[in-house]
Amino acid sequence: MNRSKTWEMLRPYVMILPAMLAILCFVIYPVFQLLRLSFYKYNLLNRAKSKFVGVDNYEQLFAKEEFYTALTNTVVYTIATVILTMLIALLLALWIHQTKGKKMNALLQAGIFTPHIISIVSIALVWMLLMEPNHGVLNYLLKLAGLPPSKWLQSSSTSMMSVIIVSIWHSVGYYALIILAALKSVPVTIYEAAALDNASRLKTFFKITLPMISPQLFFILIIMTIGSFKVFDTVRIMTGGGPNNSTSTLVYHIYEYRSNNLGYASATGIVLMAFIAILTLVYFRMLSKKIHYQ
Repeated sequence: MNRSKTWEMLRPYVMILPAMLAILCFVIYPVFQLLRLSFYKYNLLNRAKSKFVGVDNYEQLFAKEEFYTALTNTVVYTIATVILTMLIALLLALWIHQTKGKKMNALLQAGIFTPHIISIVSIALVWMLLMEPNHGVLNYLLKLAGLPPSKWLQSSSTSMMSVIIVSIWHSVGYYALIILAALKSVPVTIYEAAALDNASRLKTFFKITLPMISPQLFFILIIMTIGSFKVFDTVRIMTGGGPNNSTSTLVYHIYEYRSNNLGYASATGIVLMAFIAILTLVYFRMLSKKIHYQ
């Protein structure tokens, strides 16, 4: 075999080698290291004093009420955020898609996408001011509408709702643009054929539009679910997991034990990874065959 043929055979592997090395160093190795640490009572100050404890960290994890509180909060946050964000993003995308005029269309797209490019730290701080119970703008607007004021982040009953509102506001524009791009890729001839058959708008939407943009909706569902299970920054800045652990999530639970019990934190990380993997597998088993690919 001459050099040119050898190079042609090896070139694809050489081209992907940098990416594979990056994945090996920054994804695969950390996962195995996390798994190893989950079986140790790790001493950060003196590595030699670290002790292998087997599954003790996992037993401790599943015996803690705090873990189940964090898991419940994470599931509630994920369900609410994913469903509401996808619904609002779909409605926004349909509205913009039907808006006539290139300038207005571009202005609307820029407007809804702007929150996504702003730092979540800045967004959280601004929303904390808006949600201030005594002098916040939101309670002022509620009073003007004749509605009772809310404690927002200060109450266990409304704190999670407040965090969900901020998360939706931050991300909905990004997903709306993805759906908008999908809507623009649907062939016009299909809608023309439906119009010739006197199909109603509702029937056209459910029989044509939704199936044609289902790959993008499925993609959004997967990445939003994974991202929601890993929520941390919004909770850390706005509530610190409180009040009374009402907004404590799995990642924030890991963060709380990062220094004083690294083995326990690592075990929680493994459990979180397992939850996400199982849920993703369920999504693919249940929905992948229902996705319409052009």
